[in-house]
Amino acid sequence: MSELPKEEYLKKCTTACAGCSSSLCLRYVLKAAGPDTVLVVPACCTSVLQGIYPTTALNVPVYNVAFAAAAACASGMSSAFSAAGKETNVIAYAGDGGTVDIGIQALSGALERGTNFLYICYDNEAYGNTGMQRSGATPIGARTTTTPGGKIETKKDIDRIVAAHEPPYMATACSAYPQDLYKKVKKALSIQGPKFIHILAPCPPGWRYPAEKTVELGKLAVKTGVWMLYEREAGKLTINGISKAAMKKPLPLEEYLSAQGRFKGITPDAVREMQLTLERSQRRLLHEEEGLC
Repeated sequence: MSELPKEEYLKKCTTACAGCSSSLCLRYVLKAAGPDTVLVVPACCTSVLQGIYPTTALNVPVYNVAFAAAAACASGMSSAFSAAGKETNVIAYAGDGGTVDIGIQALSGALERGTNFLYICYDNEAYGNTGMQRSGATPIGARTTTTPGGKIETKKDIDRIVAAHEPPYMATACSAYPQDLYKKVKKALSIQGPKFIHILAPCPPGWRYPAEKTVELGKLAVKTGVWMLYEREAGKLTINGISKAAMKKPLPLEEYLSAQGRFKGITPDAVREMQLTLERSQRRLLHEEEGLC
């Protein structure tokens, strides 16, 4: 961690929950982006953790916008900076609800137009700031306030949807691997055009695990293969070494599921469906990396 900048753009006065990994992610995103950055934040946990007016935990300009409007606002902002001859980083920082569900039309439009911005989805797999209702990103079998018996649908694959737009750069990351996240944000911001980074951000109250286990849960997600780390640059896919290792010798899926209260009572059928989905996704990524599809 010694090579990361010492400057802090997310201060200690956030109102985030104990063990919040989305605020940890934002800390490293801003370290990579630097001070000449504007954040566009739709309704999500980040619009809450900034603190209460007139103080703020963020040391960069922030535009808090409507749930569906992050990519649209960022698109206009990027055009305005370009017209003014400025190279300010425009970063949309949105949760999964505002990305895979409510904000997907604006995101698709910005990607199609070739907007020069970075869109980051920090994914805690539910609508975190309104009580942990299920989202399209909630995995099968997970209990939320609106799926008390466990969600019966599989997680929406937003990465394949984004990839269909053929952005010049997209990647996945996880809050438990901050150096990897930092490097991917730095690379994304060095590339012109639309960029997309999808971060898994474990949530202690939503996922129902002790706050001090946040990093451990993130690492379990990667080492079981639940979350794959990779990047796709100019159409070329590269899978991170740790995910390749997990594909060859993964930790048991049950080790990840049993560490979270949201999967209490998950059915064997749901576990099998999750395992099959993971294996299909891994094969697809491996074939793409090898040029077989």
